[in-house]
Amino acid sequence: MAHLNEAATEQIKAICDRYKDEKTPLMMILSDIQREYGYIPLEVQEVVSDKTGISVAEIYGVVTFYSFFSLVPNGKYVIGCCLGTACYVKGAQQVIDKFSEILGIKAGETTSDGLFTIDALRCIGACALAPAVTINGKIYPRVTVKDVEKIVAEYKSKEAEA
Repeated sequence: MAHLNEAATEQIKAICDRYKDEKTPLMMILSDIQREYGYIPLEVQEVVSDKTGISVAEIYGVVTFYSFFSLVPNGKYVIGCCLGTACYVKGAQQVIDKFSEILGIKAGETTSDGLFTIDALRCIGACALAPAVTINGKIYPRVTVKDVEKIVAEYKSKEAEA
């Protein structure tokens, strides 16, 4: 979505129109856009601002505050490593470091093949499962450094089968 074409702009406006009668529509609009396109770049935020009257600054603040919104495209598989207190104490930093080592990217980056994004998360509310990792919503409990290679291989094999 490097440059919005007319069809994309119209679709974003249609998403905004779905919520025109809502008192506070921004989260619903942004969620639908994120689900549709996978990210919410500044150009899209400007269209939403024009359509809703909500300032770009406010929209940007919401997009950057919530970890489930992204300003850049994510990989097909988003690996969310919880670094909340419970997970951190039980070795989450070493787990995210191992994902980074195997995939050759840092947290917040996407592999060149577009398959994987590593996302460092605050707390995902799975403290009893610490350290917890999510991949596209699937939770992996009590992940150790030894588990990481197997998890990555699982998703790479899915791609090889496809």
